[in-house]
Amino acid sequence: MTEMYPERRDQMFPKLTQAQIARISGVGERRKVRSGEVLFELGEQNTRFFVVIEGAIEIVRPVDGREERITVLGPGEFTGEINMLSARRNLVRARALDDGSIVVVDREHLRALVQRDFELSEILMRAFILRRVALIAQAGSGLVLIGSRHSRRTLEIREFLSRNGQPFTYHELESEPDVQALLDRFEVGVGDVPVIVCETGQVLRNPTIETLATGLGLSREIDASATRDVVIVGAGPAGLAAAVYAASEGLDVLVLENSAPGGQAGSSSRIENYLGFPTGVSGLELAGRALTQAEKFGAEVAIARGAVGLDCTAKPYTVRLATGEAVRTRTVVIASGARYRKPTLAELSRFEGAGVMYSATHVEAQLCKGEEIAIVGGGNSAGQAAVFLSQSSAEVHMLVRGPGLADSMSRYLIQRIEDCSNVVLRARTQVDALEGTGGLERVRWRELDTGRSQTRPIRHLFLMTGADPNTSWLKGCVALDDKNFVKTGADLNPAELEEARWPLARRPDLLETSRPGVFAVGDVRSGSVKRVASAVGEGSVCVQLIHRALREL
Repeated sequence: MTEMYPERRDQMFPKLTQAQIARISGVGERRKVRSGEVLFELGEQNTRFFVVIEGAIEIVRPVDGREERITVLGPGEFTGEINMLSARRNLVRARALDDGSIVVVDREHLRALVQRDFELSEILMRAFILRRVALIAQAGSGLVLIGSRHSRRTLEIREFLSRNGQPFTYHELESEPDVQALLDRFEVGVGDVPVIVCETGQVLRNPTIETLATGLGLSREIDASATRDVVIVGAGPAGLAAAVYAASEGLDVLVLENSAPGGQAGSSSRIENYLGFPTGVSGLELAGRALTQAEKFGAEVAIARGAVGLDCTAKPYTVRLATGEAVRTRTVVIASGARYRKPTLAELSRFEGAGVMYSATHVEAQLCKGEEIAIVGGGNSAGQAAVFLSQSSAEVHMLVRGPGLADSMSRYLIQRIEDCSNVVLRARTQVDALEGTGGLERVRWRELDTGRSQTRPIRHLFLMTGADPNTSWLKGCVALDDKNFVKTGADLNPAELEEARWPLARRPDLLETSRPGVFAVGDVRSGSVKRVASAVGEGSVCVQLIHRALREL
């Protein structure tokens, strides 16, 4: 691992001072270890934190029946990566090389330590993040995914693993001649694809996202008997910002996320107009850092636990999950975001995941490397995708219904697109038909002004047009506008408040819906500015309103 980032060895595996070890010892237990003793095993959850006092700890990763050494920790060094703050399973094994002594700290005391001790927080958090990044980057690491380029489920799982920071190795049926031997080895057939082989040897055949998330330990079992201070539905920028601020202020926070942290922003290849990142930041990086912050302060984030209903007729409110679970909460933050609008195309559903895509990450870039592609949309997300994919694709066609990009895209992105010699802007153009047998093979579009049609051999089409809010799960609980976005604050009229039986003398606060203590932030909110910074701001401001609502209960 350290060979990949030799210049960061001291940050990945820092040596603690005696004073720092003494502070850690104050919340831990010092004990002896014997040579060969396994401190934690691959796939284990809720692992404790270890600091070496005497002797050494070997960190290894089992690979094909053998052990691959990652590093050896000496006196003053410590175990752990970002899974120390979550329910994720261990990706490695730790074993004492010699007789010695260690300090053992349980997870709750470790979390308290990184919240209160600024110096240790900086050292430990930086090391944890860098170690996870290195594990993701290592070739041949993590679980194994066997899939097909024509399989929608394969793409869904690849995106899920990538966006949740889970290391994996991908083998493709169509391009790797030895993949049949791999299938035979694990006693699975082509009909079982996609297949996941976990580090522990467990084989999952065409698993659902919920099954995969549970297997990887991406979320704990939810305590149905607890009543939370706040449940946040959606882990996009707005939801994560609300989680960070609410948890840092001592509230009991549960975040429910249907797929992966980051929302639409999480699929952006590079965001360059977000404050504090002059060189830009990918949506994946931004979401990962925000998730780590939220978990550092004690927020519980449940992945693949989407909300399907909200019972707002009685207090505490009850959020119903797709898994059949129900969570009681004193307040709710609706941060479920929006999804790209789907055009009316006869074959669209057949090609989704098999040529038609709604995000442009490194996963998609690998799929269309060296090929001609098309992007439909004229907003910032489409512009970021065009610039990013132009680096690896042969030609990028940008199709927009309007006369150009000036009314819907930031100027810096327009300039980037103009500078890309392989990006062709096709204004006043729309897609008319999708064609192909197993997967997408051709796209036909039409020029709106001339009526002229053209068919191109395009196997990858990116749809990034408009946005529809994810509000179907609310089922009439709160007032919506004519486009089904959630209305808040001053936008709520007296008739809507009367219909909702608003019980308070005051009107709803700025981000409050027609139900007291139920708030809406980010893209799902009516009238919101569709920018990452705005969403983060709304999520942060919302926490002060939550405190007020809690005092009124």
